[in-house]
Amino acid sequence: MLSRVANSIYWMSRYVERAENVARFIDVNLNISLDFGTGAAGHWAPLIHATGDQEQFYSRYPAADQESVLQFLTFDRDNPNSILSCLSTARENARTVRDMISSAMWEELNKFYLTVRSATPARVLESPFDFFPHIKLAAHTLAGVTESSLSRGESWHFHRLGQMLERADKTSRILDVKYFQLLPGEDVWGTQLDTNQWAALLKSASALEMYRKAVGRIAPRGVAEFLILDREFPRAIRFCLLRAETSLLAITGGEHGSFQNRAEQQLGRLRNDLDYTNIEEILQQGLHEFIDRFQRQVNVVGDAIFETFFAL
Repeated sequence: MLSRVANSIYWMSRYVERAENVARFIDVNLNISLDFGTGAAGHWAPLIHATGDQEQFYSRYPAADQESVLQFLTFDRDNPNSILSCLSTARENARTVRDMISSAMWEELNKFYLTVRSATPARVLESPFDFFPHIKLAAHTLAGVTESSLSRGESWHFHRLGQMLERADKTSRILDVKYFQLLPGEDVWGTQLDTNQWAALLKSASALEMYRKAVGRIAPRGVAEFLILDREFPRAIRFCLLRAETSLLAITGGEHGSFQNRAEQQLGRLRNDLDYTNIEEILQQGLHEFIDRFQRQVNVVGDAIFETFFAL
């Protein structure tokens, strides 16, 4: 496959996943705001930090209130990580490789983009509770169409490689921000409000039902362990790295014992670190410190993939 084509499919997938995850961040914050009422104002600034765009945001918006954050993360074309910008970039990448993806994929992605582009920002900001779940549903529809219409060749594996790396990164970010944001004071520890907030965090990853089946009682330690180390839940970091590595090895032929390139080495090292750790070690070193190091390692993996496949 041409490096240009592989690059477009990889980034198409990452930008669609990024748009969905931004919608998830916003949706869970909207639900948290229902519990906190007027006290929810401080829950919007962390979303900007979760995307890493705080410098750009504060240079253009006076305060991180609900309206400003929703505008910036959803419709702001000058923000490359807004939902609209992500879908626009994904669509452009898809347009350049239409002969390598299925027609059904192109149609669903185009429909997804047009839905967001045609939305009226004022109306969405006025009543956002229906819009962002619709974004997640559109992303699920596109994912289903991709799974059922794209052959399991290099195109599919570059798609899944980008999707899984982006998902692992965003799961770590929402966990990092929400973990410290939701750590309760003594006055709410163990109360229904405390449980509701952690349940909202799980909902942001569509993980609440599976968490209850696998773990049971909602507690900060259990939530962190499930979203980082679970091997079976599709938005858990460990699951994502396992699937990303499988696709990478399928692309390179590494599963047949060929020489490892730098992308294989870096992703294998990152996946291996999770295989040989547990939640006690993670919490002992500090969850924020663990996630901060993990995000840097994901960036190293991304650079290695670029050097190996795209910088030709």
